[in-house]
Amino acid sequence: MIGKYRMRTDLAMENQEKFERDHVEISGVEIEKKKRKAEIQTTIVKITSEQGAKMMGKPKGTYVTIEAPLLLTADEEESRKAAEEFSHCLMEMVPEACGSVLVAGLGNRGITPDALGPETVEQLNVTRHLVRTYGKKGWEVSALAPGVMAQTGMEAVEILRGTAEQTHPDVILAVDALAACSIHRLNCTIQLADTGIWPGSGVGNHRNALNQETLGVPVIGIGVPTVVGAGTIVHDAVAGVLESLEESEMDEFLGEVISPALESLYVTTKEIDEMVRRLAGVLAAGMNQAFSGEL
Repeated sequence: MIGKYRMRTDLAMENQEKFERDHVEISGVEIEKKKRKAEIQTTIVKITSEQGAKMMGKPKGTYVTIEAPLLLTADEEESRKAAEEFSHCLMEMVPEACGSVLVAGLGNRGITPDALGPETVEQLNVTRHLVRTYGKKGWEVSALAPGVMAQTGMEAVEILRGTAEQTHPDVILAVDALAACSIHRLNCTIQLADTGIWPGSGVGNHRNALNQETLGVPVIGIGVPTVVGAGTIVHDAVAGVLESLEESEMDEFLGEVISPALESLYVTTKEIDEMVRRLAGVLAAGMNQAFSGEL
């Protein structure tokens, strides 16, 4: 591809950082950083105007990014801390007066980097049947892994819309694997978005959006980047050599040297099978704490 190279990412924070590096201020975008726990940085990006949404390439709404580099280790205590922070951020985003939630584990269970959603659902405590059968008090939690279109012949939005019409959840949590444009955020970053989620958008495989407009109830998108574009690795490799260039100039240079084949190539880490299980455990633990008080 000749021309401006565009690194794809699902993370709103990374979109904002591109403008920050070029010293461009975006009207209608607010940034807030919090650090409630050591080694865990939480960044809140609020897109409040149509202009900000256009510049960021994201719908208006709130995007929360939790960066926990120690998730890359097998330390159970660090996983617990990350789950607690995720649970806290999740409950801040869930609309008030909600009592039932449907967790949708998106992705292809047979492709390891894409199996985060189904793996999370497997580790989740579902309670809807207990509440309805035994009168147990608390949140009604139900879960579904709708698979991918190649497996079912149906869009995830069609399956979830039908499920929502029958079970009437107050909110839907859509969990999916994401793409990042920084190798340093792979497998250690959690994003929550009150705008829903666009399955496959980070790798250019656009499916129908899952949001309140398409499903009829509020949708919170939740994900962890498990893949990064091969072009990003080239970018990081030459950044030190070409550090005098502005980000826009760097993108144009990469557009001239990166082939279309490389642009469509995505890579992951060699220990991704273990990481996906661990990350799914963190997300499930955070949801279990949020909806049943268990961690």
